[in-house]
Amino acid sequence: MTKTPSETLHVGIDLGTSRSAISGSNGERFVVESYVGWPVDMVARKVLKRQVLIGHEALSNRTMLDLHRPLERGLLKESDKDVEAVRELLRHLLSLVGVKDGESRNGHKVRAVVGVPAASLRTNKQYLRNAMKGIVDSLMIVSEPFAVAYGLEALLHSMIIDIGAGTTDFCVMKGRYPTEEDQRTLTVAGDSVDEALLSLIETKYPEATITIYMVREWKEKNSFVGERKERVIVTAPIKGVPTELDITSEIRTACETLIPPALETVIDLLSRVEPEFQEKVRNNIILSGGGGLITGLDQALLDGLKQVGGGSVRFMEDPVFVGSDGGLALALDAPDTDWEKLIA
Repeated sequence: MTKTPSETLHVGIDLGTSRSAISGSNGERFVVESYVGWPVDMVARKVLKRQVLIGHEALSNRTMLDLHRPLERGLLKESDKDVEAVRELLRHLLSLVGVKDGESRNGHKVRAVVGVPAASLRTNKQYLRNAMKGIVDSLMIVSEPFAVAYGLEALLHSMIIDIGAGTTDFCVMKGRYPTEEDQRTLTVAGDSVDEALLSLIETKYPEATITIYMVREWKEKNSFVGERKERVIVTAPIKGVPTELDITSEIRTACETLIPPALETVIDLLSRVEPEFQEKVRNNIILSGGGGLITGLDQALLDGLKQVGGGSVRFMEDPVFVGSDGGLALALDAPDTDWEKLIA
């Protein structure tokens, strides 16, 4: 169906440290890696024939780029270049669902719900507003776990644990917009697991040449906690010779760094729920984000909950769009009074 100029496009955006996703009311959905890069010099510009590269394309050509990953540990970096990178990333996401430059101000109205880590929600709202000016007409900034909860309609007596690259975010849902007291953010998350894993492998294999990008790929394919029968064998160069490395125990140790702080935070949030509702929340805990797919993590958290009476933990098998879909659902439902108007 052809849009008329008066129609509004609603979008939900999950702005993540590692990956960002967008869902549009026109049925379009895309995910991109949260990297933005500019050619470092004349030679790079000649090779790339591009002014800016985004996502996997930027990561793949990083040796030729001034590469930026503008979110770190749940916060937007505040340098001019990183703010520009966020703007380029958001503009790119919107272009994927059909919003071209100027279109939001000439014809189609664009309303965007942007989900960010809870820490970013508290400290970086103005930077996000500035990044979105001239790109969308109306904006709502919410925490990522709340967007997940809204999309799943887990709005009452539930707890979302959203494990991303930069942060692990927690949100207790009480049938209303969550307050700061209902949410927590930890920086023990995917990136910290990667750093721990890199350190462990370097200690075990000091002559191996590995990068954080290699480690991240190994973790995403093989992450687990608890017992595992199969060994995790990867290949990396030692003095230039491709060599098989057994990193089974290192992956387990690195991934298990998530468990103690997550359990402590879950139990603390539970203790703040009204006593008569605590059991309901304990039995409705939902793991989301890429980290929620770590094999055995749901059971490890369930085992830890035994100290407070047990519970139920389930994970989202396909977490890629759960945040952006939740943002879209919120965008479609939100009354006019909930939106902030942006002026270019």
